Amino acid sequence: MAGASGLVGQQVLAELLNDSRYNQVHVLVRRPLAQTHPKLLQHVVSFDNLPALPRIDHAWIALGTTIKQAGSQAAFRRVDFDAVVASAQAALKAGATRLGVVSALGANPQSGVFYNRVKGEAEQALEQMGWPTLVIARPSLLLGDREALGQIARPGEKIGAALGRVIGGLLPARLRPISAYKVANALVSAVANSAQAGVQIMESNALQAKP
Repeated sequence: MAGASGLVGQQVLAELLNDSRYNQVHVLVRRPLAQTHPKLLQHVVSFDNLPALPRIDHAWIALGTTIKQAGSQAAFRRVDFDAVVASAQAALKAGATRLGVVSALGANPQSGVFYNRVKGEAEQALEQMGWPTLVIARPSLLLGDREALGQIARPGEKIGAALGRVIGGLLPARLRPISAYKVANALVSAVANSAQAGVQIMESNALQAKP
């Protein structure tokens, strides 16, 4: 998987390490993770030039940043498009037949909003690779403690969490803030248990509905 240090990614990693169906979990990281586990194999890489990966079965990508954190639109695109696509290509070459990827609510390659457009273009690029099974999660604003992970808090998520507590029940399920755990749990389950070929898009309401 790629993106194991992020808010959703660290939950995906925890799910995979606890899943008896997987005897090894390979993670692509720019810096080593502090955690250790008998099943965890870390590969310190540059996403600009990924090496050949060992043979794998399933893959997950939870890479993502914000324009503010990245510093520019170009730097944002290098993470949310270039690194995502490169990771998927490397996984496909390594034999993976199923891919789960964290995208975002509103992803659309035709969007006038740069963030949504890049997310949509990344989805489109993955779809064009011809994955036997591709599961795309489009969560709404995420709930979780980024600061506990050493990450910068995102104001939009804090506002979303506050609104969710006040008027969450009045919002359509697709727009309600969603916990990072729910996104990770639903995505891991969808990929690991999938009997569906082709592209499956899980909007935030579908992610919310998973037990």
